[in-house]
Amino acid sequence: MTAPTTYWLEHAWLGTHVEPGVILTTGPDGRITDLRSGADTPPPGARALRGLTIPGLANAHSHAFHRALRSTVQVGSGTFWTWRDFMYKVAQNLTPDTYYALARAAYAEMALAGITNVGEFHYVHHAPGGTPYADPNAMGEALIEAAAAAGIRITLLDTAYLSAGFGEAPNAHQLRFSDGTADAWAERASALKGGDHARIGAAIHSVRAVPADQLATVARWAEERRAPLHVHLSEQTAENDACRAAHGRTPTQLLADHGVLGPRTTGVHNTHLTDTDIALLGGTGTGTCMCPTTERDLADGIGPAARLQHAGSPLSLGSDSHAVIDLLEEARAMELNERLRSRTRGHWTANALLTAATADGHAALGLPDAGRLEAGALADFTTIALDSVRTAGAVPRLGAETAVFAATASDVRHTVVAGRHIVRDGAHTLVPDVPSALSESIAALRA
Repeated sequence: MTAPTTYWLEHAWLGTHVEPGVILTTGPDGRITDLRSGADTPPPGARALRGLTIPGLANAHSHAFHRALRSTVQVGSGTFWTWRDFMYKVAQNLTPDTYYALARAAYAEMALAGITNVGEFHYVHHAPGGTPYADPNAMGEALIEAAAAAGIRITLLDTAYLSAGFGEAPNAHQLRFSDGTADAWAERASALKGGDHARIGAAIHSVRAVPADQLATVARWAEERRAPLHVHLSEQTAENDACRAAHGRTPTQLLADHGVLGPRTTGVHNTHLTDTDIALLGGTGTGTCMCPTTERDLADGIGPAARLQHAGSPLSLGSDSHAVIDLLEEARAMELNERLRSRTRGHWTANALLTAATADGHAALGLPDAGRLEAGALADFTTIALDSVRTAGAVPRLGAETAVFAATASDVRHTVVAGRHIVRDGAHTLVPDVPSALSESIAALRA
């Protein structure tokens, strides 16, 4: 429970336009109780948030431990697959304690970037070699606790990761990811507990990592709980080729045949798709989470986001490998990537891109009551400076355009979660020195 608080928003993005002088009141249940415009100055006792306030950003796809890879993986050249080998080495050094420390720091960095909810695609379940911890969910619980310590919400997407690829046994690095079978995964995942700040969802790592005859088990687990279900989908052409060789169809078609697609399912990346794949995803209402900064960092390619959305697939955004943590950059990059591909401009309005980063991202994580500034919604919001060297000069009514096409995470001044001020004037209120927390937790993995 949090004390009722009144905020004065100098400018507020209300989904379709920017409104000046908005009074927002939060209740003890962490929801918005009232929203009124027409206040030129802050009323007595109100907390003034100067700049542009928008709903909290939803990071719909995260691997928290990848934060330790930043810069290190930029040495030399290679492919996604050589990058993956380095990622495995970092994963081997994780323990519940070191993972908690790293995730707490990474989630604090997210709060500083205006992110109020993270979708953690979690597959490092067991000790190296595959031996379960005394508490089989020690790693997942460390992530849930880390999000609480950083002051943000988490949707833990507990991930089934059972094979090295289309019938191959897990390799030495992957043993700690695997529960052996989907039934064993479901038994362990069923013991996870959510809470006020945490939701439990499911994920299929990929069609190469979950045998086809076990896909339906994961899909059924999510369906029974009305939980979100995410899956890495067609990120690499090599996966598509291997799936066709094993099953005579594309990964999207394989998922459709086993009941995985649907409106609570989100395909992550959705990069290399056929026309039929796009129609299947759109026709079933399956979402698409684009992660442009990772997709370009790993040389994955540019996914057909515009065509997917036109077909009926809702778009969300994620920072994935955390090459950077900046949802405004993810939104900007999705539009700019499409411009490069098509050599035309204006595929999405700034309002549409912010919607993908807020309301639609939260919906993909099982929080349809977040991502909007309106009475009854969760009181999660963030304020972006309109007077920095990047944002100064534009008229306030173009605040959405300024946020998407000029601002960066460095321009976030305030982040409020459940009515609680987590970032105030650019400083985290729960993690006093986020850079040191990052440095120390990453160094511990190299020891």
